[in-house]
Amino acid sequence: MLNEVFHKVTSTIMAVLLLLSTVSFTVEKHFCGDHLVDVAIFSPVEKCDMGMASESETPIKKSCCKDEVDVVKGQKDLKLNSFDSLDFSQQFFVTSFVYAYNSLFENLPKQIIPHKDYSPPNLITDIQLLDQVFII
Repeated sequence: MLNEVFHKVTSTIMAVLLLLSTVSFTVEKHFCGDHLVDVAIFSPVEKCDMGMASESETPIKKSCCKDEVDVVKGQKDLKLNSFDSLDFSQQFFVTSFVYAYNSLFENLPKQIIPHKDYSPPNLITDIQLLDQVFII
C-alpha cells in the first residue's frame, strides 16, 4: 500500500516537473518611480495614469513610469531516441529483454466447462414447499 502511494506521488511530481521545465512564460512588471505598481504573468499589466500626458500639455514631458519584461524560457529540445538510433549492443539488450519478459507469461489452457449448454428443467411446483421439507 505504502509502496503504491509512493510510486504515484513520485510519478506525479516527475510529470509536473517535466511540464514546468518545458513551459515558457513572461513576467511583466510596471514601476511608477521606484514603487512596484503591478506584476502580471498571464494578463496585461495595469499601468498608472502618471505617465499619460493630457491633450493640453506638451508631449515633451517625460514619464516617471517604466515597464520591465522578464522572459522565462522553457526547454525546447527534448531528447527523443528511436530504436534505430541505438547501437547494436543496446538493440540486442532491448530485444532480449523484451523477449525474456514476454516469455514469463504463459497462456493458460482453455477451460472446458461440461455444463455450459445444459439448461435446468422447468419447475412447475416447488417440491420442498409441496412436501413441507425445510432445512433448518
